[in-house]
Parts: sequence; structure tokens; C-alpha cells
Amino acid sequence: MTKQTILGRVTQLARANVNALLDQAEDPQKMVDQLIRDYTNNISEAETAVADTIGNLRLMEQDHAEDVAAAAEWGGKAAAASRRADEMRAAGSTAEADRFDHLAKVALGRQLRSEKEAATAEPAIAAQNEVVATLRSGLDDMKARLEQLRVKRDELVARSRSARARNRMADAVRSVDVLDPTSDLGRFEDKVRREEARAQGRQELAASSLDAQFESLDALSDAAEVDARLARLKSGSTR
Repeated sequence: MTKQTILGRVTQLARANVNALLDQAEDPQKMVDQLIRDYTNNISEAETAVADTIGNLRLMEQDHAEDVAAAAEWGGKAAAASRRADEMRAAGSTAEADRFDHLAKVALGRQLRSEKEAATAEPAIAAQNEVVATLRSGLDDMKARLEQLRVKRDELVARSRSARARNRMADAVRSVDVLDPTSDLGRFEDKVRREEARAQGRQELAASSLDAQFESLDALSDAAEVDARLARLKSGSTR
């Protein structure tokens, strides 16, 4: 995986609009679960790639440090050889002086080459540092989005459970609605009321029949009194 591919993927995922994705989803909870899996997998891959990128950066930095150290070392050797050449020339040993001057030039050449290698590596190291900083920032954003997705998933699950509970409660209330005349409870209440009315009618009927019997008894008593009084009149009794 190249740096460009890593950087592109991390940047794309870090910029993903979670809410917009959820608004477009037919099943937001499934969409969140899938996004969590995708983010988790991509974060794992990106972490590995970023670690490799950082490792390469550290190698470049080590090579640069070695070039800088080598340049300093060759510079020291060139200076030492030049001083030795001056000493030999002062002592009249021209051949030895020339040999040390030649060694000084060789050392200076090595110093120059090391300095060029170090200078050439510096822009690449700077660019690699920028890439690593961008990748790290992108990874932090991805991890923040992943946490946002997890919170969103938990919120959706809680809301879904609450909605199902409310729906079950509404169905239960409708099934036992005592104000509904078509419900079983309403019909049972009507049956009880009819039985109560029938019982009251029977009680009233029984009461009226009993009153009639007592009225007939009173009528018989009156007739007997009339007959007794008539008999007394005929017998001349004053009573």
C-alpha cells in the first residue's frame, strides 16, 4: 500500500459524514453496524501502514544522522591529514607532505559526498514527517468517528427498543379498551345490565302480584261485613 493510497483512505474516512450516511440508509442500525466494521478494519489496516511509514521515516533519519556524522568524521580526518602534511613539509619531507595532503583531499571528498547525501535526504525527511503527521491526525479523526458511530448505534438500539415497547403498550391498551362497545368487556357489561334489569322486573312483578292478593282479601272482608250488617237489620238488631 503506497503512501498516497494510505493518505487518501485515511482522509476519506476521516471526512465521512456519519449523519448523512445514516439519513440515506433504509435501516440505520444495520448501516451503523456495517460502518463500525468498516471503520474498525480500515483503522487496523491504516495503523499498520502508518507504523510502516513511521518506520521508514526513522530509517531515513538514521541514514541522515549517519551521513552528518560521517561528514564530520571525514572533516576531522582531512584536518588531521592537512596538519600532518604541514608538519612534514616544515621538516623538509616533501614526499610525505604530499602524501598527507592527498589523504586530506580524499577525506574532504568523502566529507563532501556525505554532506550532499545528508542534504539530499533532508527534503524527503521533511515531506515524510508531514505525511506521518497527516496520517496520525487522520487516524485520530477516524477513531473519534468510530466512537461517534458506537454511541449512535447504542442510541438507535435504545430508541428502537423504546419504540417497540410503546407499540406493544398501545396494542395492549387497544385490546382492553372498555369504552369500545364492540369489545368483549363491553358486551359482557351489556349482558350484566340486561340480567339486572330482568331481575328488577321480576321483583316488581312479584310485588304487584302480592299487593293484588292483599287487595282481594280486603274486598272479601268488606263483603262479609256488608252481609253481617244486612242480617242484623233484618233481625232488628241495633248492632
